[in-house]
Amino acid sequence: MNARITLENTEELLQKHGQGHLLAFWGQLDAGQKQCLLSQIRSLDLPKIDQWVANYVKKAAPVEISHDFTAAESYRPHPIGAEQQSKYAKAVELGKELISAGKVGAFVVAGGQGTRLGFDGPKGNFPISPVKNRTFFQIFADSIAAVSQKYQTVCPWYIMTSRLNHGETVEILRSNGYYGLDEKSVFVFQQGTLPNFGPDGRILLADKANIARSPDGHGGSLKALHQSGALEDMKKRGVEYLSYFQVDNALINIFDPLFVGLHVLDNAEMSSKAVVKTGPQEKVGNFCLVDGKVTVIEYSDLPDELAEKRRSDGSLAFQLGSIAIHIISRSFVEKLNSKGFALPLHKAVKKIPHVDEQGNTVESDRIKLESFVFDALPLASNSMILQTLRNEEFAPTKNATGVDSVETTRQMMVARAADWLEWAGAAVPRKPDGSDCLLEIAPSFALEKEDLKEKLGDVPQIKPGDSIYLA
Repeated sequence: MNARITLENTEELLQKHGQGHLLAFWGQLDAGQKQCLLSQIRSLDLPKIDQWVANYVKKAAPVEISHDFTAAESYRPHPIGAEQQSKYAKAVELGKELISAGKVGAFVVAGGQGTRLGFDGPKGNFPISPVKNRTFFQIFADSIAAVSQKYQTVCPWYIMTSRLNHGETVEILRSNGYYGLDEKSVFVFQQGTLPNFGPDGRILLADKANIARSPDGHGGSLKALHQSGALEDMKKRGVEYLSYFQVDNALINIFDPLFVGLHVLDNAEMSSKAVVKTGPQEKVGNFCLVDGKVTVIEYSDLPDELAEKRRSDGSLAFQLGSIAIHIISRSFVEKLNSKGFALPLHKAVKKIPHVDEQGNTVESDRIKLESFVFDALPLASNSMILQTLRNEEFAPTKNATGVDSVETTRQMMVARAADWLEWAGAAVPRKPDGSDCLLEIAPSFALEKEDLKEKLGDVPQIKPGDSIYLA
């Protein structure tokens, strides 16, 4: 009797919100499948989904962007003038103190698969380094271990996965012995999901008994930190700041004392690193000031006349590109979750497997919604931006070949290693388009170029065509 009433109530509710089709195959399900589907439907916030459908799914055009904003200000990679030199020095010392005290944790968002790289498995397990083919995960773990050793502390590692790769990621870490890290200092958790939609706003079914869902975007990390218990773990450890980065950037400087120190000195709640854009139409978000708040406006939403606008010195007016590197204060994430916040959603059209009205599995362009972590920046009371050099810290691996690819990442890893070695005084064989050798520097050998000065005696003579791994 109760089950019948529950079904009737569910049917009535779904019809009210235009989602009655979710029960289209009810008569073909067994008892367990029926209960599972009802549970999934009960978890839907249908009034909120009505708003999503109206505001994001059915809207063809992006939201109009007001022209009443300016380019954001930033710190340069290197200080200018005595006053800023003093501040940078103070920031570096403060950052080192905080890292040494175990107050900074690493946070990588690693929910993606390696599909676009032609790789079957979590992207974090893709072998990316030029000599030893170390994976992204191993590179990050090696950096965390080297920093922990250098500062005589334990730097915890928070890893956000998705429902697509959680189990596989956990097994990869376990089978590799957490790459030498203490298992207790590695906290792995899943991000949330959102239902997928047809262009008419109807929620898709993955099969006759399950709603089609996709990960909720890297913006979901701020809720997932709370819901997973990661925030509570941070609190117990005394971690106050998270170094946030994405899994496909092998050049990331996870623990940057300058970045951490400036964040704290400026009383920021969420800070960002930026690169100077290669051109007006580079496909990165633009750091702007809207109503006095740091805001990222996507490249597709920045009007062409503003993207092309130049300063008197010829540089782009909107030159700061977002590269998904942040310092986020734990207290800020706690504050957001105490208020029941919601970041804006963004619409993406993707090929999504689902069942059609006849119950056949098909794959076609449908709509997924996701949130972006940079949309939390305007919610911060203070926000700081630090420019970094692209060749030092930003090598996104999005494609198998071409722009932002496996090829370009390996080239950038070799180029950075060559630059560091030459800066320290080593001779590196060159050819017109770069170094005439393969080079890879393990974090245990050098976390930054300054570390190489005292290790020059350990660097062998590098000959043309050599493949050198320094560890």
